[in-house]
Amino acid sequence: MAKVLLVEDNEMNRDMLSRRLIRRGFEVVFAVNGKEGVDLARSEKPDIILMDMSLPVMDGWEATRCVKADAATRGVPVIGLTAHAMSGDREKAIEAGCDDYDTKPVEIDRLVGKIERLLGAAKG
Repeated sequence: MAKVLLVEDNEMNRDMLSRRLIRRGFEVVFAVNGKEGVDLARSEKPDIILMDMSLPVMDGWEATRCVKADAATRGVPVIGLTAHAMSGDREKAIEAGCDDYDTKPVEIDRLVGKIERLLGAAKG
């Protein structure tokens, strides 16, 4: 069972997304801000991170840069999530270190496809 670190400050989004991921067989660990996400990436050793970009304390852009700068977590794939799908956001997410990017509201089948592709690439 793959472990997903879901870094999301909105309780409704966290609840909805985690229930859908658990139903599909993933183990889900939560963080509610970017700093907590970076700390849990180190301590929980997730297989993949779903990172909201608009977070309190430390935003998702900076949290992703921290995860990718740390030798212990550098190899963990990160999918950036944002409701603010502006032109250039995908490029900005990839620049910050995200391995992929998705928009909210999340389309679960599309997101799970991206998760499975990145997990397969990480193993292979």
